[in-house]
This record gives sequence, structure tokens and C-alpha cells, in this order.
Amino acid sequence: MADGIRLNKYLSEAGVCSRRAADTHIENGKVTINGETAVMGQKVMPGDVVTFMGRKVQQKDRTVILAYNKPIGLTCTASKADPDNIFDHIDYPIRLQYVGRLDKDSQGLLLLTNDGDLSNAIQKSVNNHEKEYRVRVNREITEDFIRKMSEGVPILDTVTKKCKVRKIDDRSFMIVLTQGLNRQIRRMCDALGYRVVNLKRVRVCNVKLGNMRPGELRELSREEEAELRRIVGM
Repeated sequence: MADGIRLNKYLSEAGVCSRRAADTHIENGKVTINGETAVMGQKVMPGDVVTFMGRKVQQKDRTVILAYNKPIGLTCTASKADPDNIFDHIDYPIRLQYVGRLDKDSQGLLLLTNDGDLSNAIQKSVNNHEKEYRVRVNREITEDFIRKMSEGVPILDTVTKKCKVRKIDDRSFMIVLTQGLNRQIRRMCDALGYRVVNLKRVRVCNVKLGNMRPGELRELSREEEAELRRIVGM
């Protein structure tokens, strides 16, 4: 860092946000360097003090990517005003951000990281990264239901992308999505006259939930991380 590091990269590597989001925050005057409002393209030099929305930014020691089995009842938020926020239930010494969301009434695999660029790359729907879910509904599944789910369902003023759907038993199916509309699977099922009883995310890209217990946290292996970065182009 002897020659300095661009401010947006500094904020991303500190786990504050992605570089693109950092540019927006800098333009909006939310970032300072040594007490002065920062400008786009500015570099952070050794010894500089950077703040984001009034809080000092600490550079992290290392990049961390975790797999977390989010239990039903916890909310994907960092807000302390919500007593069910996931971070009050995760004991980890490094500040993290979640990658994508799971509804409060859903469970399963949630990736957590302090790498803002990686988080942003995974969440970009244009990249068509796969997320796999196991879903149980309130009544018997028909072949027509499977076909319509896979071909696309009109919700939220759009039609969902084609996706892979496989029946497991009379009331359960697996679905692989490459987009992340709000409460997408639940809305798709509702539109076809079904109600989701249980929804569990079991895979994000190459990372699998496996036999992790609800509330369990683990670091990705080197092989998992390397493959994940390859998939998202990092």
C-alpha cells in the first residue's frame, strides 16, 4: 500500500461494500479521509484514517467466506432494532455481510463474507449463478405444476426465468434458480394455487449445505473458495 490504494477498493477489501456501491457512497459524501470528504478516484495512503457514515473503517486481516445454515425465524438484516437479526446469533470476530437473502420463514444455506466484490459478483442475476432449494407444499404436486414452474410463472409484473424443477415426492420438489426476485418461489407457488410449507436452500453455486445443523457455521475449504471464485469470475 506504499503507493496508496484506490478508495473504492479499500472499502471493498475492508468488507464495507462492493466497489460499485462504494463509488455511490463516495459520490454521496458518506466517506471521509482524515476528516475531509473523499472524492472519486482518491487513494488511501498508509496512516490515513477512513470513515464511512461516521464510523472508522478497519482493514480486515484476511478474506473470510462462511457457509451458515440459517434457522427459520431469523431475519437477514444487520439492524440491531430487529431482535431476530442473524448477526446477533452468529459468534464470529470479523464483521460480515450476507450474500443474498433468505426470508425469515425460510431456512438453509446462506453465504457470509467480508469480501464485498465477491458478494456483489455472486448476487448479480445477469451472471446466472445457480441457487438450489428443496420445497414442500400443501397439496399434491402435478406434472402440470412442475412444467409451469420450470417454464416460467408470471409474478411481480414479469415472468420468471426458465429453471430446473424436479419432483421428489407427492408434495416436495427441488428447484434451481438463476435469479432472485423477492420471495420468488413462494410467489410462483401461490400463482399456481399452492402454498409453501417449508423452503430450504441447499446450494449456492458450488457450495452445498450438506448435513450442517440449523445455526451451524463453517469456513469454506480452499477448494470450495477457489471453485466459487472461478464460477463468479474472480
